[in-house]
Amino acid sequence: MTRLIPPVLFLALLLPLALLWLYHPGGFVMRSDRDMPWDVPLALGLIVLIWARIQFKRVDTEIHTFRRPERLVTTGVFRFSRNPMYLGFLLLLVGAAFYVNTWCALLLPLAFFAFASFWYIPYEERTLRAVFGSEYNTYASRVRRWI
Repeated sequence: MTRLIPPVLFLALLLPLALLWLYHPGGFVMRSDRDMPWDVPLALGLIVLIWARIQFKRVDTEIHTFRRPERLVTTGVFRFSRNPMYLGFLLLLVGAAFYVNTWCALLLPLAFFAFASFWYIPYEERTLRAVFGSEYNTYASRVRRWI
């Protein structure tokens, strides 16, 4: 399981959304006018992902989930969320699910949220506590996990 990095999981969940969009069973439509706000979460997700990636690059630290981090990133978007990369991926999946416009499409962002909340984030938090100790604990006490 340590080889399934979050971007791969994101793509693995995005693929069924694309297939669902092609198939699109009419009985499961969320709204018949297709006026779902899919562009807002897509835009926000991209902004958050790019902003977080820039922060990682700026401090020249490890971005890979299962590798040892070199520096604790607490600036930029990390002032508002301890996990902006997961938040960005989640927002992209929610936007894609709204675009597909079927109720069952919402299961895929939910699956990503569950994986992130119960597998990736706890793993990273244990690693960050082991590497940065009280510095991470102080950061975690003032910044929320998601938003």
